[in-house]
Order: sequence, then C-alpha cells, then structure tokens
Amino acid sequence: MMLTQNITLLSPEDTLLLVIDVQEKLLPAVFSAEKLLWNTKRLIEGAKIFGLPILVTEQYPQGLGQTVQEIKSLLPEKVTFFEKKSFSACLIPNFVEKIIQNENIRNILICGMETHVCVLQTALDLLAAGLQVHLAADAVSSRFETDYDISLRRMETSGAFVTTTEASLFELCRTAESPYFKSVSKIVREKFVS
Repeated sequence: MMLTQNITLLSPEDTLLLVIDVQEKLLPAVFSAEKLLWNTKRLIEGAKIFGLPILVTEQYPQGLGQTVQEIKSLLPEKVTFFEKKSFSACLIPNFVEKIIQNENIRNILICGMETHVCVLQTALDLLAAGLQVHLAADAVSSRFETDYDISLRRMETSGAFVTTTEASLFELCRTAESPYFKSVSKIVREKFVS
C-alpha cells in the first residue's frame, strides 16, 4: 500500500506566507515582541529558500508606522504590500484575488499581529474563501496573553491549523534528502537571544 501525503501538510508548491501588520508602533505594544520578530524573520528566510510567495499587510501606516525595518530588509523585491484600514485583509480590494490568481495556492501560513484582531479576522475570512490557514503560534502576538490564547483556540476550532515556525519549515522541507534541508537546518539551529 502506497502512503499518500496528507492534504493539510504545507508544501512549497501550494503555500503562501502572509505577514500581517508587523509595524513600528504596534510591535512594542505586544507581549513577546522580540520572539515574534525573530520567528517572523525565520519564516521569511524560509519562504525565500522555498520560493514561496509573500504578501505583507500594514494597518493604517500613516498612524501606526510602516513594517519594521528588520522585516522590510529581508523581503524580496517583488513582495506585494497591502495597506488597509479593515481588520481583515480579505476586505482589501483584490487581496483574495491576488492569492487565488496562483491556482496552486491552497495553504496560507500566517505570522504577525494582533492575534485577536487582524490575524483572527483575516484567518476566518481566508477559511471562508476555501483556503487552508496555518498559524505560526510563536510568530503571532497580542497586547494581552488572554486575547492571544482565546483567539488561537477560536481559529483552531474554526478549522485553522496551529503550528510553529520550526514545524512549518520542516513540513515544507519534508525530508532530510530535500535540497532545502541544509538551509532549513541552519535557520532552525539559530538561538533566540532576547
């Protein structure tokens, strides 16, 4: 009997990384901001290794600032930024269309903030659009831990997959024989320094 791949697993051919609102004035307000930033950077590095498309949102940048420079400096040139005032990125004109124009994309890997507002509402709308949502729990945050915990549970019970940065990277790699394995191993061996 041949084992087939579970369709809920991430793969480089069908995954997009979505970075939600990691902005100058928002980042200092969330708990574990340093860890969120570190893991977001690792996800971006991984996305570049695997050639994943990356989308970035910014909530009202005139008031909340731009995406933090540490993130911006890692992004490939062709990344699309979406400015928004709605909490769900899916309410941005052409946002969902930008995702589904690539017919292969079915998995959205999310990092960013705030977990209980923009991440939650975007995740629920992406699920409603028929996409699979994967939340890197160590790369999302809120101002208060209770909001973070409750929203992760709500998204999970709504059908999203809660995962971690390292698990996502190894899932995209799938095997130690992968040509990406050495690069991914380098990322996951990094030590978090606060």
